[in-house]
Amino acid sequence: SLAIESGKVSPKDDFKARARILADEFGWDVTDARKIWCFGPEGNGPNVVVDQTKAVQYLAEIKDSVVSGFAWASGAGPILDEALRSIRINILDVTLHADSIHRGAGQILPTMRRATYAAILLAEPRIQEPVFLVEIQCPEQAVGGIYSVLNKKRGQVVSEEQRPGTPLFTVKAYLPVNESFGFTGELRQ
Repeated sequence: SLAIESGKVSPKDDFKARARILADEFGWDVTDARKIWCFGPEGNGPNVVVDQTKAVQYLAEIKDSVVSGFAWASGAGPILDEALRSIRINILDVTLHADSIHRGAGQILPTMRRATYAAILLAEPRIQEPVFLVEIQCPEQAVGGIYSVLNKKRGQVVSEEQRPGTPLFTVKAYLPVNESFGFTGELRQ
């Protein structure tokens, strides 16, 4: 998903070039990488549907409905009704009704959504807490106070560097969004 978000892999890329990058750099099977149906939730997100079926009749007829059902499911997940990240759905086999009236979007779209939800829940999903990357510039004598406030707010310091030619330090840290309220006020004290 990081390759997708960074733009290294894109839905607009040639499918062969995209497959080569996914195979060489991320260990994907080349056949799977060539058979990506869509990125989700909005056509360019960090989630994918991969067609791993072998000779399924009428599959091309339902592709748009499957893609729409996946976009619906990955845009509003089963736990918090929030957009999902880093999911890959493999379509292994499909059994379709011979009568085309039973293969319409009204049947396929909600079925794909429910199947995606079931796969996600079986995979034991986790909720990620949103965090800010904060960058604080301060004199050397204030660094200890900054560490104290960050620890109190569950912050994690990533780096601390002195700016060349100045007495200032730059402290970078991850700060949970929920703990960010009142953060600047506490830093000033």
